[in-house]
Amino acid sequence: MKDDKFDSFIELLYQTHKAEWEATPSIRNCVGWLFDLFEFLFPNNRSNKLSIYGGHLKKNQIDLENILLSYLDPRDIDIEKAVNLFYDSLDEIYQDLRNDASMIYENDPAAISVHEVIVSYPGFYAIAVYRIAHKLTQASIPILPRILSEHAHGKTGVDIHPKAVIGVPFCIDHGTGIVIGATSIIGKNVTIYQGVTLGASQVSKILSDVKRHPTVEDNVIIYARSTILGGRTVIGHHSVIGGSVFLTKSVQPYSHVFNTHQLRIEVKESLQ
Repeated sequence: MKDDKFDSFIELLYQTHKAEWEATPSIRNCVGWLFDLFEFLFPNNRSNKLSIYGGHLKKNQIDLENILLSYLDPRDIDIEKAVNLFYDSLDEIYQDLRNDASMIYENDPAAISVHEVIVSYPGFYAIAVYRIAHKLTQASIPILPRILSEHAHGKTGVDIHPKAVIGVPFCIDHGTGIVIGATSIIGKNVTIYQGVTLGASQVSKILSDVKRHPTVEDNVIIYARSTILGGRTVIGHHSVIGGSVFLTKSVQPYSHVFNTHQLRIEVKESLQ
């Protein structure tokens, strides 16, 4: 590439990236803010004292405001109002997460304590980041929630869109490979195992404002590797969806849905 052409290409890249940088917060700062908030909600530092809690939270609030100021135009969004709205909901987030952790503990015979769930279970961490990102979305904050959800996705293998609506309590067991789409609605006391997908039956940009993902009502269990697709698909309350089931139609409450083909294979093999 000749020098003049090379310089022109570099200039194009710089101007393109400059515009993108100005519209995007620092991922490092976003994840750092999340870590600090998680440490405030569930501290691991034995030296933490009640007297410094207020200062910790105030610093976290200032950090969030600075992150938003770094990429949002105050003329387009009331940043102070959005930040206050989020922190006003922090007690609700905390109580919801305690309930989530308790449900995970009660469902898992291998769990020693609720505290163990909080500090070491990837499913709980994915739910925690989702609940934080969801509140930011409700405060009309763009981009940041997706950065947080993708951080959790990379760390845990659980992909929950921050716009999904998930009741309390919620239990993710193991978690790796779970996908929960943006317009999914999940009720209370729902348990989902690894590899489950709540997805869209078709993908098209023109459907961005349409409910594309399933509704899962209260007290449902969905076992590993099941795929449930479509915005009109409703899993009725108190249902059990067995492993490796593929569903594109609704099921009535109290249903038990299993992969019969897989069951036949298992029975046949067991007779040999």
